[in-house]
Amino acid sequence: MDNPNLPSKKILLETHQRIKPFIHNTPVLTSQLLNEVSGCNLFFKCENFQKMGAFKMRGAANAIISLSEEEKSNGVVTHSSGNFAQAVSLAAQKLGVKAYIVMPENAPQVKKNAVKTYKGDIIECKSTLQAREAAANKIKEEKGATFLHPSNQDEVIYGNSTAAMELLEVQPELDFILTPVGGGGLLAGTALAAHHFSKKCKVIAGEPMEADDAYRSLISGKIETNETVNTISDGLKTHLGDRNFPIIKDYVDKIIRVEEHEIKEAMKLIWERMKIIIEPSSAVPLAAVLKNKSEFKNKNVGIIISGGNVDLKNLPFV
Repeated sequence: MDNPNLPSKKILLETHQRIKPFIHNTPVLTSQLLNEVSGCNLFFKCENFQKMGAFKMRGAANAIISLSEEEKSNGVVTHSSGNFAQAVSLAAQKLGVKAYIVMPENAPQVKKNAVKTYKGDIIECKSTLQAREAAANKIKEEKGATFLHPSNQDEVIYGNSTAAMELLEVQPELDFILTPVGGGGLLAGTALAAHHFSKKCKVIAGEPMEADDAYRSLISGKIETNETVNTISDGLKTHLGDRNFPIIKDYVDKIIRVEEHEIKEAMKLIWERMKIIIEPSSAVPLAAVLKNKSEFKNKNVGIIISGGNVDLKNLPFV
């Protein structure tokens, strides 16, 4: 039975139509060799080919389009270590809206450079969540800007759902879709899409062992946090929120934890065998499949490659 607070199928279809002019319908790629290595049929939804290089463009575009004209005139503000920063900057630029981007001082330079290219106004802060939130709140008060959350906002989650919607259009017979999980926005959106647009597809997330708050949250039934986040998957260091966790709790089958060396090996496999650039966070779902081969044996498995914004001077497998 549907959760009464769940968005309808109609809302997700309207979201997709709304953001279509601002996104790419990204390709779904396959690899015979990776099928043989994993023992299943893999279908990679390549959001590394999305505008600004990650799925985050979908949620950012939907969130900004959904604002009133008055809200648009005052601009938007977010805090992000990278991909959502770029997505908000680019979506705002396309829609003629000012974007204020709070970024931790240790964010990858490649991501800062991209934000500048998209005309986002960067405000640097210390690399703690408290510092990020304080800086964003200050801009919100001073400029009247609307805060956009990278993962815990309905409009962002609905926008994110469109990646899995497109994947299921191409491959309606999927048994599983896997995503990485950090803040939970992509996972929740994917779970909504599978719930509304597939009769049998289960949704599973891969998560670094070094930042396994979502895994623990599913077990405890409440939002858990991490004391340390010592992982190369820089996009997965945040925790779930009160908007996405109820969806994840009800509609995500399980979360599989993977070790750092497994993430590196999966990332290397995709670079070498598929000849595409992905960031460490994007390798986590494949690492989860390779770790649990018996569960996925001979199944049709979709994997959402979340992004490809990687620092080429700091590759984990070099």
